Amino acid sequence: MTDTLPATRPSPVRQLLRLSVPALVVGVAASVILLVVTDVANQLEHVLWSVIPQAFGVSGNAPAWIVLILTLTGVAVGLIVWKMPGHAGPDPATLGLVEPPLALSILPSLLLALILMLAGGISLGPENPIMGITIAVVYALGSRLIPVVGAQIWVGLATAGMLGAMFGTPVAAALVLTESMAAGDSQVPLWDRLFGPMVAAGAGSLTTDALSGGQLSMSVSLPPYPGANLPDLLIGAVLASVAALLGLVTVYAFRGVYPLFKRVTNTLLALTLGGVLLGILGAVGGPITLFKGLDQMKELAQDASQYSAAGLVLVTLVKMAALVIAGTCAFRGGRIFPSVFIGVAAGLAFNAFLPFVPPALTVACAVLGFLLAITRQGWLSLFMAAVMVPDINLIPILTLVMLPAWLLVTGRPQMQIQAENK
Repeated sequence: MTDTLPATRPSPVRQLLRLSVPALVVGVAASVILLVVTDVANQLEHVLWSVIPQAFGVSGNAPAWIVLILTLTGVAVGLIVWKMPGHAGPDPATLGLVEPPLALSILPSLLLALILMLAGGISLGPENPIMGITIAVVYALGSRLIPVVGAQIWVGLATAGMLGAMFGTPVAAALVLTESMAAGDSQVPLWDRLFGPMVAAGAGSLTTDALSGGQLSMSVSLPPYPGANLPDLLIGAVLASVAALLGLVTVYAFRGVYPLFKRVTNTLLALTLGGVLLGILGAVGGPITLFKGLDQMKELAQDASQYSAAGLVLVTLVKMAALVIAGTCAFRGGRIFPSVFIGVAAGLAFNAFLPFVPPALTVACAVLGFLLAITRQGWLSLFMAAVMVPDINLIPILTLVMLPAWLLVTGRPQMQIQAENK
């Protein structure tokens, strides 16, 4: 009888090193996809909001022009969702940030709807559609070229690469994936599971930073935080909780408005109606309340002294309403970027009412609390607050003030509708 030795398995180090090259490629590809989509949308935005109105002798910031462009954007996206093959994917109100890979046939319509949405001034970000596009492409190509790598790994690499590209750092991917992997295979060390995604996230963030010249940075310019003290901890807990309550109001409004739009059975009519309502809100709140909010939140923070407390409250409420309408009438977009803008606007409003509280504290706590209610992801919310106001002295306070805010939001309905087929 001949003894047989068990087949030797590759060491974990070798397995992880083999995954590094695909992860690097995925991270770079995710960044390129993001930057190309962003650049095309920016070029179209310039045409819609500067070139064409100047040709007609009007201002692109005029209320009538805002209503016109957002209405036409609703019509254009409505036609895509109604008639174009793939219909721009599933109902966006039913989707989270990371979903199973889409069919490739859906991607052209989803990509076109995303670009028109971004250029047309709709109050949504690129995150959900761009994540869906990236996951679908990476999964389809990766499964065909390197089938030995499992489907879940390709999805994880694509997710991490795009998170790193969008938020400019692999830390965001690490935090989000750590939260999602907490219940994963306990036989495999967490950092073994995170290794490939972290390589992809690092490649995505470095590529974005190198190619964009840092223009996609998310931090806002505020006076430096003078240092932690006990009153700031108590005030921060209150402000984060108030912001979380504002987030819950937005969530409940989202869930209440969604059925109203569903009564409009024709998608073209629903999106046209949504465009009209968003145009009216944009005319009321002004250009600062349009678009995904990345550039606008920086502008708002820089010009905060030009707004009264009531004016900042108006900007906050208008953006909340715009997020609800855009997210429920079937525009293809994500909810994180406009939520961060709302947090910044609310934090500046808090500071206007409480000028003795450092604005760095009010803004960071407002972003943290609002995102907790919208995303239900503690690490992501803490990270975004720390990125918006990059001051290490705020980290201990933010870590503590998020706890009472979390007690307010945990167990509450989420900003996502349960799809009928799920």
